[in-house]
Amino acid sequence: MVREKFPDIIPLKLSPHCLRHSKAVHLLQSETNLVYIRDLLGHSSVKVTEVYARANEDIKRKALEKASKDVSPKKKPVWQNDNNLMAWLQSLCKAE
Repeated sequence: MVREKFPDIIPLKLSPHCLRHSKAVHLLQSETNLVYIRDLLGHSSVKVTEVYARANEDIKRKALEKASKDVSPKKKPVWQNDNNLMAWLQSLCKAE
């Protein structure tokens, strides 16, 4: 009935494995711990479950974004307001 209503979404061949795979990917996208997904799928090792994590580019991107932080300061550092210090630093570049 769903395929009749949404023919572009539901493929003609739909196996239980396809449903398991989809559920695993959806759990990963919702940031469910890989160990819990392993247990749900009944895998013997989390290494087997990692296949789902390796295949999903969005998850990799989100993990990188979460791990990185903005390294450029929002404000000008206080030492840059010291004209004497800035002049001295600039003189070092001219000395070569």
